[in-house]
Amino acid sequence: MLLSCTHHLLFKFLSCAEHKRRYSEECRGSALLGYIGIDTIIEQMRKKTMKTGFDFNIMVVGQSGLGKSTLVNTLFKSQVSRRTTSWSRDEKIPKTVEIKSVSHVIEEGGVKMKLTVIDTPGFGDQINNENCWEPISKYINEQYEKFLKEEVNIARKKRIPDTRVHCCLYFISPTGHSLRQLDIEFMKHLSRVVNIIPVIAKSDTLTLDEKTEFKQRVRKELEACGIECYPQKEFDEDMEDKSDNDKIREAMPFAVVGSDKEYQVNGKRVLGRKTAWGVVEVENPNHCEFSLLRDFMIRSHLQDLKEVTHNIHYETYRAKRLNDNGGLSFQTGATV
Repeated sequence: MLLSCTHHLLFKFLSCAEHKRRYSEECRGSALLGYIGIDTIIEQMRKKTMKTGFDFNIMVVGQSGLGKSTLVNTLFKSQVSRRTTSWSRDEKIPKTVEIKSVSHVIEEGGVKMKLTVIDTPGFGDQINNENCWEPISKYINEQYEKFLKEEVNIARKKRIPDTRVHCCLYFISPTGHSLRQLDIEFMKHLSRVVNIIPVIAKSDTLTLDEKTEFKQRVRKELEACGIECYPQKEFDEDMEDKSDNDKIREAMPFAVVGSDKEYQVNGKRVLGRKTAWGVVEVENPNHCEFSLLRDFMIRSHLQDLKEVTHNIHYETYRAKRLNDNGGLSFQTGATV
């Protein structure tokens, strides 16, 4: 009986192996029949993207005076974010966090991008900042809700306007000591619903040793609190992804300097901040990590930021809403 079973299993194994071998040969044979043109899909996608353009929505969060607007303007080399001055003595600091957004269409190499910058004036500026992250969380979820309502309409738009927050730059004050409780609470709650990228603002106020020690301390605190910023380890698709993302995770939080002013350095015009001992060059990797942040956020991971927003954060929100409402009926009469 045992011998019979063994023969049967061996036959099944050999049959399976033979099937795989034949399938492999067929596939190899197909490749030799001639050019099909599948590789043109990339060019087709490129042409379509150039015609329609795409959206990218970035939120900036941090205390007043950390250079949030300046950094975003430096990232995109244009005035895409309104600069807000610090509160004067005669002005009242808003009692709650305000949400302000401004959109611009920027174009490079024939590709159009509608960039929306969402600012959060008032965040962290109170004596009591308890739960000041709630209006921000509410805004993010409202954008998911808006997209969901459009998605479940029977006669929905061909292209649903995307106002979802794809990336949140969180500005850490360059104290050189440790994260504030407010920093920890914000990132702990918001990392579940949005891609957070932490940056140390105005890092030129720290010495090189202070900067290195502060970055290490922040990483340890985030790990101890179970806070995972973007790119999250669980979303690495393969070993190549893991290798690239590990380098980024080791560099976080990015120690940055922003400036929209140019200075002459060694015969070249450079963006920088002038100090008593020279010019801090924004795009010089020996001076700060601005170029590392820009390359990561725009040149290598911009599309992934959008995909993680849609496939992870939005889908989590959508599943919860459908589960809570048992069908999610809207006033339009549409149901999922």
